Amino acid sequence: MASNPPFVPRSGITPGAGNRRRSKVQEIAVWWREIDRVALVLVLALMAMGAAAVAAASPASARKLSTAAIKLDDLHFFWLQLRVQFAGILVMLGASFMSKEWARRVGIVLGAAMLVGLVLVLLPGIGHSVKGARRWVNLGVGSLQPSEFLKPAYAILMAWILSWKIRDTKIPVIPITAGLMIVVSALLMAEPDFGSTVLFVGVWFVLVMLSGMDMKKISILIGGGLTAVIATYFLYDNARHRIDNFLGGGTAYDQVDLAHKTITAGGWTGSGLWLGMRKLSLPEAHTDYIFSVIGEEFGLLFCLMIVIVYLALIVRVLLRLIDEEDLFTVLAGAGLAVQIGGQAFINILVNLGLFPSKGMTLPLISYGGSSTLALCFGIGLLLAITRRNPFLRREPFNLFPPETQR
Repeated sequence: MASNPPFVPRSGITPGAGNRRRSKVQEIAVWWREIDRVALVLVLALMAMGAAAVAAASPASARKLSTAAIKLDDLHFFWLQLRVQFAGILVMLGASFMSKEWARRVGIVLGAAMLVGLVLVLLPGIGHSVKGARRWVNLGVGSLQPSEFLKPAYAILMAWILSWKIRDTKIPVIPITAGLMIVVSALLMAEPDFGSTVLFVGVWFVLVMLSGMDMKKISILIGGGLTAVIATYFLYDNARHRIDNFLGGGTAYDQVDLAHKTITAGGWTGSGLWLGMRKLSLPEAHTDYIFSVIGEEFGLLFCLMIVIVYLALIVRVLLRLIDEEDLFTVLAGAGLAVQIGGQAFINILVNLGLFPSKGMTLPLISYGGSSTLALCFGIGLLLAITRRNPFLRREPFNLFPPETQR
C-alpha cells in the first residue's frame, strides 16, 4: 500500500491559525447570541440622542468659556463628545465580553480602588477643585472623577456582599453594606457632592429591599433616611442653600428657574437646531442642564421620547432579571439599572424645576469625559452580568423557598 505523501505547509499559513480564527468567530457568535441586544440598541439610541443634544448645547457653553486669549469653536464640545463616545462604545463592548465571574471580580477591585480615590480627592495637592467642589484626582495629564467610576462598582460590590446570605444566613450582610454606604456617603459629602450621595444611598436601599428584608426593618430604614435628610438640612450648608432656593422660588437668575424657562421655550416641537436663544443664558448647558436645551431646540415631544427610552431600558433589564436564578445576578443587574435610571430621574426633575439643583449629568446624554466612560463601562458590566444562553430554561430565583413558606 502506498503511503500518504508528507504534509508540507504552504507559505504564510501557521498551523492552528485557522482554528484560532474560527474560535474568535465562535466567541463573537456566542456573545451576540447571549447578550441583551434590545438593551444594547436602547443604549446606542440614547448615545445618538446625546450626540445631537451636545451639538445643540455646545455653542452656548463654548461662548461662555471663551476668553480674549482663547476662543472656542461653537462645536468644540461636540467634537470632544464624539471622541469620548467612540472610546466609551469600545469600553462598553469590551466589558460586555466578560463572563459573569470576571465582571464581579472587576467590579469589586474597581470599587476598592475608587474608594481609595475618594480619599485621595480630599488630600491637598492631589485633589482638584472646580467651582468649590473637590471631586477630581489630578493625574498630571488629566483628571479623574472617582465617584463616577465608583457608581457601577458600588452596585456590584453591594450585590456581592448581600448575596453572601445564600451561603450563610448568619452573616450580617445588612450592617456590613450599611457601614460601607455610610463611609462612601461621608466621603462624598466632604467633597461636597450631595446629589451623588442621594443616588448611592438610593441604590443601597433598593438592593437591601430586593435582598429580602422584612417590612418592619424597611420601615425603620425609611424613618432613618428621613431623619438623615432633616439633619443634613440643618448641618450641611450646601444642601440647605439649594433647598431654600428651591422652596423659596428663587430669582429669575437661579439655575433651576433658567432651566425651566429654557425647556418650555421651544414648545412641543422646538425652535430648531441652533435656533434657541434661552440656552445662551443657561449655565452648564452641555452637562447638567442639557435636557433643557433639548426641550428648547428639539421640543417637549423629543424630551418625552428620551424619557420613554430610559424607561424602556430599565424595564427591559428588570424583565430580563425575572428569569434569573442567581441572587447576585438579580441584585447586581437591578443595582446598575437603578443607578442609571435614578441619575436620569434626578437630572430630569431638576431641569423641570421639580427638584433642587444637584450638579448631576444626564446619563449617556450629557457631555462628559469620566462620566461617559464610567457609564459605558457600567453598562458593559450590566450586559456581561445579564448574558445568558437563550436555549437554557431556568427556574426563576425565589427569595423565599417553598419550605420556608409553610
